[in-house]
Amino acid sequence: MSGLHANPDDNGATTPRRTFGPAVSADSFKALFRGHPGGVAVITAPGEDGPVALTASSVSSVSVDPPLLIFSVSAQSSAAAVLTDARTIVVHLLDADDLDVARLGASSGVDRFADRDAWTTLATGEPVYHGVRAWARCVVVSRMDAGGSTVIAAQAIQANIQRDVEPGHTTNALVYHNREWHRLGAHSLLA
Repeated sequence: MSGLHANPDDNGATTPRRTFGPAVSADSFKALFRGHPGGVAVITAPGEDGPVALTASSVSSVSVDPPLLIFSVSAQSSAAAVLTDARTIVVHLLDADDLDVARLGASSGVDRFADRDAWTTLATGEPVYHGVRAWARCVVVSRMDAGGSTVIAAQAIQANIQRDVEPGHTTNALVYHNREWHRLGAHSLLA
């Protein structure tokens, strides 16, 4: 049975949240996705107090025409306020050579932009890490509240590929699985 329940927001106002009856527990839901690997990306945006970065395994392509991608941002992330309000962002698509950037974006309580030699600012203002496999500058086209997260849809308007991946070839892909970083390559190829 579905119903509407009120959720208080940061200002104390309530907004309806639709429920659809009993749901799996948070622990069960985490266990479901612990065994579901995801590619690794770092998302950056300029902020009033400096740039922000977030490591995400939720990035997914949605469409090639127009070139759309989606990702989610937890409200608990220190980058959430900037990313959910950003007009433009940069999505860095990482491989195993970029593990340090992935770890940096996933670290709490650190200045992700302290090493000024590791990144630059595009002419349009967005921060970009040097030497990553690929990145796309995107304009945000849609946002959707989803539980304790925001799902963001963005259109790629500029792209840079440092290390291309040829169709049919094994790669040096960086994957997050069961709370660990993994490298995909010839050793992980299944017939």
